[in-house]
Order: sequence, then C-alpha cells, then structure tokens
Amino acid sequence: MKPLWIENSVDVLVVGAGHNGLVAALLLARQGLKVLVVEAKDVIGGACRTEHPFPTAPNLGTSTGAYLLGLMPPELIRLLDVEIPVIRRDPHYFLPTTDKRYLLFGSNQEEMKRQFISFFSEADWQANEALQNELAQLRDDIAPTWLEEPLSIEETAERYVRPELRQVFINLCRKSVGEYLDRFNFKSDLVKAMYAVTDGFSGLYGTWDTPGTGMNFLIHNMCRLPGSDRTWMIVKGGMGTVTNRLAEAARKAGVQIETGRGVTQILLSGGVAKGVVFQDGTEINATATIVNADPFRLRQLVGAENLPMEYNSRLDAYQKDGSTFKVNLCLRGLPEFTCLPQNCGQYGTTIHLLPDEKEVMGMLHRAFADVQAGRLPEFPAIEWYIHTTLDPSLQDASGHHNSALFVQWVPYELQGTTWEKEESRYVQHLLSICDRFAPGTSQLVQDVFALHPQKIEQHFGLTRGHIHHVDNSFGFADRLPYATPILGLYSASAGCHPAGSVIGAAGHNAAMRVIQDMAG
Repeated sequence: MKPLWIENSVDVLVVGAGHNGLVAALLLARQGLKVLVVEAKDVIGGACRTEHPFPTAPNLGTSTGAYLLGLMPPELIRLLDVEIPVIRRDPHYFLPTTDKRYLLFGSNQEEMKRQFISFFSEADWQANEALQNELAQLRDDIAPTWLEEPLSIEETAERYVRPELRQVFINLCRKSVGEYLDRFNFKSDLVKAMYAVTDGFSGLYGTWDTPGTGMNFLIHNMCRLPGSDRTWMIVKGGMGTVTNRLAEAARKAGVQIETGRGVTQILLSGGVAKGVVFQDGTEINATATIVNADPFRLRQLVGAENLPMEYNSRLDAYQKDGSTFKVNLCLRGLPEFTCLPQNCGQYGTTIHLLPDEKEVMGMLHRAFADVQAGRLPEFPAIEWYIHTTLDPSLQDASGHHNSALFVQWVPYELQGTTWEKEESRYVQHLLSICDRFAPGTSQLVQDVFALHPQKIEQHFGLTRGHIHHVDNSFGFADRLPYATPILGLYSASAGCHPAGSVIGAAGHNAAMRVIQDMAG
C-alpha cells in the first residue's frame, strides 16, 4: 500500500504513537476516516513499551517506562475490541522491614487482617476497611466520567457523586493526601506513608501536605480491570504489548503508522491548523491534527505566539519538573528478604521500601525538601518490581530477572553537580537501601539501565522528564482541553482528562471530539 503521506493529504494526522494516539487513530479509522500516525522515534509506544536495554543480557525484556496496567477503563477495552493479556498479582503489595515483620497484601482477607492487626493494630485495620469502602463508592460514582468531556470538580460532584460523599470528593480532589488519610484515624504512620507513597506521590511533584496529592491518590485508586480486585496488573510481554496490540488493531482498521517521522511545525492558515512540516522539510495536509505529545511540545510545534494569552498561562501553570527516577535492573537471581526468606509470592508484588515507623514521616518530609533544594535524598520513597517472577516470557535463556526501582522523588537538576557525575553513585546508594531489606541484592545486579528525569526526557521525549505530562494534582476540567483554541488542532495528551498513566481515555475522548466537530 502506498504510504498516505505520499498522497500529501489525510483526514486525521496523529502526532505521536503513544497509547492515547493509537487509541484515537483506531477509533477514527473505524469511522471511515483516512488516518496517519507519525512518530519521531524509531519505535512506537511512547513511554508504554517493552525494551531490551541490557548489553550483558540482550534478550532480557523489561518495561522501561510504564510498569503496570491498572486504570484503563474496561468499557474502553471492550469498545476497542483489543485483547490485552494481563496477569493478576496476588499478593499485590509487600511491605518488608529490616526485622521479622512484614505485610503481604492479597485476596485472602483473613490473612491480611491477621497481618494488619499484628503489624499495626485493630484500629488501623478498621481504618483501612473504612478507607477501602469509601474509595469503592467514589470509584463507582465517577467511573462514567472518564470517557466523557470533563466538568469541573464541583459539577462532577453534583452530577455523579452520591450526596453524602460530594464534599469528601471535592476535598479529596482539591486538598492533600495527608488530609484525606488523616480522616480515617490510622494510628500507624507507616501504613499511611505506604498508601501516600504508592498512590498520592507517584509521578507527582508534591508531598504529604501538598494540595492536589489527594487528586493523584484518587486517580491511582480507579483500578477497575476485570479480575483485578481493584489492583494494578502486569501485562504479559511487558507494557509494549499494550501499544503493539493497539497498533495492530489500528493498522487492521486502515491506519498507517510511520516511525522516524519527526514533526517540526504545525501548519496554520488563517488561524486554522492545516497539517504539519516534517524534519526533512516535507509537508502534509490534514483536516484535523491530534497531538499525542505533551502540552509543552504541542506549544513548541504551533508557536506560543499563535496561542491566546489565557491558554499559554494555563500551560505555564502546568509545567513542573519530573521527579521520578526509574532504575531498570538485570538480576542474576532473586533477592532474599530478611523478614521473609521463603518465596510466598512477594516477588511479584509492588515492594515498598520505607524507613522504619518512627522515622518514616520525617524522612518523607526531608526527602521532598531535599529535592526542592536540588539535592538527592538519603531515603526516597521506593517501589520495587521483579515482574519476570510472574511473566517468565520476558526472561532470557540464562534465566535473568528484570527488576526496577521506581524512585520518588529526585530533582530534575542537581544543585552544584550534575546527573552525569552522580548517577552511578546514587544507583549504588539506592541498591544499598535494598540491601538493608534483602542483604546481598547489590551483588545480584548484572546490568543497569537508569533513567533519571533528564534521561526520561531524552529517551521518551517527555518535557522535563514528567512521566504524566502534567501533574495529576490537576483534575477533571482543570486539565488540558482536548480541543485547542486553534481550529483543527487537538490534544490527546496524558495531560488531558482524566489523568496521566496508561489509560487511553484521553485518546478516546479526543477522537470523539474530532468526530463531533467534523459533523458540524
């Protein structure tokens, strides 16, 4: 088939082959439109990809950007008619200590209750039950909003949330995760920190008392995948399976996808988007152009001078540094935890490495203060993954394990030094933290593929290394609109409603807006 760009005209041009761009392309092609997706990188997927980045173990696969699938609406998966093979993690959370205590959360409620009470207290278990019950109600209430154009937080509360939880919902969206969790009267700082770290801080520039961390917490608790038991799941073959399946379906629907086709400019005529200019100087016309890249890249392509002051101000308010450090590891074998030497399923979980109870809150506050000052924190919040224990399809013939440290927070720029100088030393420091919980882990590391915020920016093309494009402290209508002020130009960025993560709703909603506008 002749490439569509040779014809120099398409109905819809999608800039960027991330998951949202592919969702939009697939849905629009099924409407009979001629759709072209162009991607600057040589591979599709954006930050949702499976790679083989280890020189000493070239056949070991790993998810280098996004690690898990949790938030994609099941209604969208059915609409796309794309099968995504997922693996249930049961247990799904592991909280080790440096002594004999641990928590291993799974579907066995009686065992979970026993551990919770012995590790923490009866009051903490009751608080946890109340928290989970309230989140389940909020999740059910707002689920339909994710595949619609957003209303304001207050309008969403009025239209979708049950009356007794409306103010709770508004406060959760507007205020801090700390304020929300404190409502439940947990006695243990460690359990509060565990929930705050994994759901309130992930991918966000903020801490316990930062307004907006509650919004991030709510978003990360919107897991509704069938069989997930409200938890995040592993995708067989790594996260690249998601985007590869979407791309296969899109091609089957008639979409053409061109990699290595970087865009340098969005063409305007009379204030209307008419297509793009490629890096090689060629042009293509399009009735509608959807930018899957982040909002700041969109502004570069169209020119800030062509956007209204209010829109530029909105983008300026969104722009924050990425504060995530992704340390992808090749392991020769599995670590052995002091608190749980035998394999009870803890390796397939999200492993939470946190300071001891008496230190945890102080350390979290100091860690974020260090990042704000441009320093690398002594003990950042760490989530640890070893997905090959549940998905051996990614292993190589030698049986190496992939692993990752998902570190929150680190600075984008370091005060008085550079990432080039500090990266190796800090990786070793992070591994020494792993050694406190599982002695000898450092010696199991054969290879490292580390992505600090500047490398995340370079590797995935994410402005300032922000993995969610825009902080999830912004919610609903406060996020980037799908339609820009320029006619014919749209965004399917993760910075749009509902949130940053591998969700696909922004791609769906942007496509629906294009269809609506084309219908006049």
